Amino acid sequence: MSAPDQLLVVIDPVARRGDGESVRIAKDVLCGGAAAKVCLPDGPEEFVRALARRGSRRPVVIGDDEALLRAVHTLHEGGDLGESSLSLVPVGPAETVRLAVSLGTPTGAVTAARAVLDGVERRLDLLVDDRGGVVVGGLRIPDGPDSSPAPHLEPLPSVWGTCRDLVRTLVRPAPAPRVPAMRAHRLRVEADGRLLSDVDDPVEGVTVASRDDGVAEVVVRPRAAEPVRAAASAVTVSGAGFTYRADTLLTGPVRTRTWTVRPSAWSLVVPAPALSPDRG
Repeated sequence: MSAPDQLLVVIDPVARRGDGESVRIAKDVLCGGAAAKVCLPDGPEEFVRALARRGSRRPVVIGDDEALLRAVHTLHEGGDLGESSLSLVPVGPAETVRLAVSLGTPTGAVTAARAVLDGVERRLDLLVDDRGGVVVGGLRIPDGPDSSPAPHLEPLPSVWGTCRDLVRTLVRPAPAPRVPAMRAHRLRVEADGRLLSDVDDPVEGVTVASRDDGVAEVVVRPRAAEPVRAAASAVTVSGAGFTYRADTLLTGPVRTRTWTVRPSAWSLVVPAPALSPDRG
């Protein structure tokens, strides 16, 4: 990428509130290296409008995985995802930028911003479902283990609380660690028309992940057998009603979904590969 690029820098409000210093550093690097218009949307709707009105400017998002996915969805719905390379400066706790890092985006405000200015386009596949939804990294069915928060307990006064805890410890043993039970899911899974699992054979789960080589990796985990793996350009899952998590978005219950791979459907700017030293 060349420095004279016209950039549209969209700063996600979550990043501004969570790590204003990293946001400031990234903005200064970007504005110092290119002609940049900076947008500070207050919420998702303004974020989407800013991208839709970018004109010929190259979009740069400062934010976490949620911001990246929102940008991909917006450009996809506008029909020009494949025409405009997208850049991201990841800002947020490590667990909120895992997808960005897995795609090759560096962490650190300065390093990531310089990659926006000097990096190269990496073409990536996209999973598109039959309702128009998109998946950047992968999906899993069901949506995952129960992550409900622990029930809220009012704090006890310090002395009484300490005494009560001591008595409980003396009169009864500590409970055994809770092991979540694996639920069985009756799903019909087809990969390019090949039947991988049917409703008569309960499974613990299904995952579908983009491989960026024109096909998706499909893994079906039966309850009493080894996982079944396949590579396919289209995957259909059917059942009485199932939920799934596509990247970070939870959807369902639904009765059927088909995901199709769109090869090299979009591009993300990543650091240029290091050149080997001249041994000439």
